[in-house]
Amino acid sequence: MKIILDAMSGDRAPAETVRGALLARAEQGLEVVLVGQEPILRRELEAAGGAYGSGISIVHAGEIIDMHDDPSTAVRRKKDSSMAVALNLLRDGAGDAVVSAGNTGALLTGATLTVKRIPGIRRACMAPVLPVGQYGAMLIDCGANADCTPEYLLQFAFMGSFYARKLLGCPSPRVGLLSNGTEETKGAQLQKEAFALLREAGEAGRIRFIGNIEGSDVFSDCAEVVVTDGFTGNVMLKTIEGTAKFLMRNLKEVMLRSPKNKLGAALLKKDLSGLKKLLDPGEVGGTPFLGVKKPVIKAHGSSDARAIASASRQAAAFVEAGVIGEIEKNIAHMRLRGDGAAEE
Repeated sequence: MKIILDAMSGDRAPAETVRGALLARAEQGLEVVLVGQEPILRRELEAAGGAYGSGISIVHAGEIIDMHDDPSTAVRRKKDSSMAVALNLLRDGAGDAVVSAGNTGALLTGATLTVKRIPGIRRACMAPVLPVGQYGAMLIDCGANADCTPEYLLQFAFMGSFYARKLLGCPSPRVGLLSNGTEETKGAQLQKEAFALLREAGEAGRIRFIGNIEGSDVFSDCAEVVVTDGFTGNVMLKTIEGTAKFLMRNLKEVMLRSPKNKLGAALLKKDLSGLKKLLDPGEVGGTPFLGVKKPVIKAHGSSDARAIASASRQAAAFVEAGVIGEIEKNIAHMRLRGDGAAEE
């Protein structure tokens, strides 16, 4: 398995990306292609105790797309950027998946323009998995598509179901539509029209649609796939992240407030570490862009070496699970029109 790493993108690149590549090679046996400014990457490899060759290779790219670049033009304008070159390598079959901690919008645009969407898929989407229940709860979309149509949401439901079955191991994923109430009449026009499409797909036995769910239900283990538009999904995801940080920060303050509390904290240290690990983005690794022809994984912008290695592991698992092939086989059920033509 060969993973192409965009080694120059992300808050802690290239040092942590290079260390992450070495971890992925040592722990998972993955071949890794580091894409970026070759002299710098060779120097970082040497500093990290690694070596060029033996499963680690470098492809030179002279430019960098940073977080301030305009996503819609960055990949076109910076054709020699580490991100653009990495996506070109994936398109041309020089690796099995791309992992990048860079500019999310630029990566999505580049994946769509360079690697292309699966024919028939209207929009690629992001699908992080929240630590809920036995299998997790996938929030789809969480930011790739602020404006959606009912057909997009229908496709998100199918792609999320395939991912949950193939990669999360859930035999019959429950699909819920995020809304402001559980009644089918709730929601704006988008939710009402999407509800009808999802119900039809559920009645046909193609997905397991359970109806509308509210934001407060997501962590009650009621659904493995939570379908929403990218704007709402992103707001919810950021709210969850902020709430988790708030709770952990205040829990720490309570634990250090008195000698008695400190003793209790010492007794609970192992359990608290497990809770922190559960909420750590570095353990999850990244989020795939579902709907793209080949695997593209978006790692967290502040990824350290462990997070990069985790994202590489996730990329390899995504390839082996065959999610893309499953989407391709079922595309006829995911379209409102039966012409099979992909929207460009």
